[in-house]
Amino acid sequence: MTRGNQRELARAKNAKKEAAKKGGNAKSGSELAKQGLSDAEKMRQKQMDADKKRAEKEAEALKAKMEAKVKK
Repeated sequence: MTRGNQRELARAKNAKKEAAKKGGNAKSGSELAKQGLSDAEKMRQKQMDADKKRAEKEAEALKAKMEAKVKK
């Protein structure tokens, strides 16, 4: 049992390393809330742009379909 102290030191070292690796989130609650709001606003804007683009494509397709129907 001469290695008892060495094992304890190794366990302590590994525990310290794991704690440093785990870290966690460095932001406070208010900072997280602000970031969440800004992220949500960005996603809303992105969704609005996508909806607008989809509506334009649908309008183009409808226009092309109507023109093809008129030519017949």
